[in-house]
Amino acid sequence: MVSEQGQSTKNVCVIGAGPSGLVAARELRKEGHTAVVLEQNHDIGGQWLYEPNVEKEDPLGKNKFLDVHSSVYDSLRIVSPREIMGFTDFPFVSKKNRDTRRFPGHKELWLYLKDFCEYFGLKEMIRFNTRVEYVGMLDYGVFGKDLKWVVKSKEKKGEKRVEEVFDAVIVATGHYSQPRLPSIKGMDAWKRKQIHSHVYRVPEPFRNEVVVIVGNSLSGQDISMEIVKVAKEVYLSAKSLEVITEGLSKVISKHRNLHLYPQIQSLHEDGRVEFEDGSCVIADTIIYCTGYSYAFPFLDTKGIVGVDDNRVGPLFEHTFPPSLAPFLSFIGIPRKLIGFPFFESQAKWIAQVLSGKRELPSYDDMMLSIKEFYRSRELAGIPVSDTHDIANFEYCDKYADYSESPHLEEWRKQLCLSAIVNSFTNLETYRDSWDDGDDELLQQALQSPHFTQLGVQP
Repeated sequence: MVSEQGQSTKNVCVIGAGPSGLVAARELRKEGHTAVVLEQNHDIGGQWLYEPNVEKEDPLGKNKFLDVHSSVYDSLRIVSPREIMGFTDFPFVSKKNRDTRRFPGHKELWLYLKDFCEYFGLKEMIRFNTRVEYVGMLDYGVFGKDLKWVVKSKEKKGEKRVEEVFDAVIVATGHYSQPRLPSIKGMDAWKRKQIHSHVYRVPEPFRNEVVVIVGNSLSGQDISMEIVKVAKEVYLSAKSLEVITEGLSKVISKHRNLHLYPQIQSLHEDGRVEFEDGSCVIADTIIYCTGYSYAFPFLDTKGIVGVDDNRVGPLFEHTFPPSLAPFLSFIGIPRKLIGFPFFESQAKWIAQVLSGKRELPSYDDMMLSIKEFYRSRELAGIPVSDTHDIANFEYCDKYADYSESPHLEEWRKQLCLSAIVNSFTNLETYRDSWDDGDDELLQQALQSPHFTQLGVQP
């Protein structure tokens, strides 16, 4: 829907200079808004700004405000091929004297974001080393009335505090920082080392140890494959032993000191870890690869927006809280999709709604849409904690229509699916070997407008 009203410009605060925050800044400026990006670290990148020093962080990430934002470990490589990851008008091409692999290490993705920032001149919009401590409504009144937002921030290395008022706030703080921990009997009494994968960086500290890794998600598998080379024994504790992929089975059969075990029943003060099948091991360290929680410790919406069992809500299309829209919005909440192009379509939509170029549905219609969405997830048997797991290309295309953003190209979808399937079968090698079908798709990709638009040759 295109608004009849004239376009208006807003003064907008974007929280976070990771991929979501950067593309938000660009789209806001493109739409004529004034934007400032508040970033707690010394550089852009968000999750992709590697932080090797994690000593100050609570090993289980129990602090309200974390010292370390990034959960990236030293050896991490991206799980999707680079060709599919770029923003729609800025392809993620390989460059001379850089990491040219199709599935490069985390530093290469950070350098891509640096290139993006430089190409579009975004750095001048960012205030670094600035931690947001409070975001709240200045004058909360009738729905549809222009809200103002108070943002209080503090210089990370000094005592200087700043209080500012903005027309709108976009939260773009990511969702891979706040550790999500299981509830295990005896966890608090277990005196040996327990850490969340948020603070895992390198395998060396675990040399000759008996390590239990809880969770066989991507990070659990990655860290197991790395630690098994130095540890005495590694016990990978999985929620279900029924759904182990062929790729993980191959890895386990290859390493005599890597064992697959069921969920933990209880922990004991003497170092014993008891599993649900009654078996026990005495471990030196437990690493929880149990995922992350959405957390916005700075945000005060008077209870309007909350996080309940990892569901952020109520949010219309994972983006706008109906009673505060469009003056508060979120970018980067959805998971299990091709991230950067989706964040870009979110940024475009928000910027266009704020300018009056597009209108949101009524409050009642947005709330009804949310209710119907929750109901459909419930009927599909999807847990509340997976509310924001999309895994649906059709949804991404439908979402893009809100801002007339381009749909995902067919080659992008197929390369994404191919990588997932390959990882299920060849967990250790999928980032370095693929079948001929991928090579054909790769040629399609490299000859597409996405790659040829800037006149760069991959």
